[in-house]
Amino acid sequence: MKKLNEILGTEFPIIQGGMANIATGEFAAACSNAGALGVIATGHMKEAEMLRKEIRVCKRLTGKPFGVNLMLMNPCADEMAQIIIEEGVQVVTTGAGNSGKYIPAWKAAGIKVIPVVAAAVLAKRLVNTGADAIIAEGTESGGHVGEMTTMALVPQVIDAVDVPVIAAGGIADGRQVAAAFALGACGIQVGTCLLASLECPIHENYKQTVLKARDSDTTVTGRSIGGPVRVLKNKMARQYLALEKRGASLEELERHTLGGLRRAVFDGDVENGSVMAGQVAGMLHEIRPVREIFEELYSQGRAVLEATNREWQ
Repeated sequence: MKKLNEILGTEFPIIQGGMANIATGEFAAACSNAGALGVIATGHMKEAEMLRKEIRVCKRLTGKPFGVNLMLMNPCADEMAQIIIEEGVQVVTTGAGNSGKYIPAWKAAGIKVIPVVAAAVLAKRLVNTGADAIIAEGTESGGHVGEMTTMALVPQVIDAVDVPVIAAGGIADGRQVAAAFALGACGIQVGTCLLASLECPIHENYKQTVLKARDSDTTVTGRSIGGPVRVLKNKMARQYLALEKRGASLEELERHTLGGLRRAVFDGDVENGSVMAGQVAGMLHEIRPVREIFEELYSQGRAVLEATNREWQ
């Protein structure tokens, strides 16, 4: 089986997650230059041309492979899908839906298509429409989540499809990297551990809140409306959960969270903003360069696998 770095032409078998408002062209370039596949997020973009601008920023800052994460719920998704082709993007990851209608045109343009899924049934459907690989993301991750854990999801997706599978959700050190490979994944996607990087463009308050988080400090909002999102517990999250409990309307819930991620990312309002982070936030204790994070994930992962192999012999 080919490792993810061999498939993508990167140094490490690592993809940087497409985090809305955070994964800019500049941050994606920093991650690509550090040896992973940097990815530009589109979930927050209100106009399709914003994507073209970020792609060109990324091209200017790196000559290495990078990708775009197309959030399929974005009203501009059709236009963005075309911009991805026009700008010669090499890799597309997709989230929040079925990207089947875009895959033929992307494949014709020579683009590698790697959808993010939370269930094996969707993985099979997307592979049948031409997906090159699948990112199986467990509920441990930050932001929009499914219900299955990474440990349960990854092997079931691997058994269901005949393309490479990348593990995501709950990966922040070498032990978890080794577990992903032991499950049969060809590589990993990470997001939360990159919030604690020097290059990450989030407000310092956001970074410090992530560093202070303990193992049980995340919660999931939005389950009642079919849009679960994992965030750190704060005033906004507690109020949202209270609204859900009393059966608040979709409009009322959306009004409560409107602009929440932007408030946290740009204004540093970590009480009234949406501080998205995965369950591994409790494992992060210092701010480091992304290169150091990727190197440690890879080297520790290999060391754990080698040690495990010796123990079982």
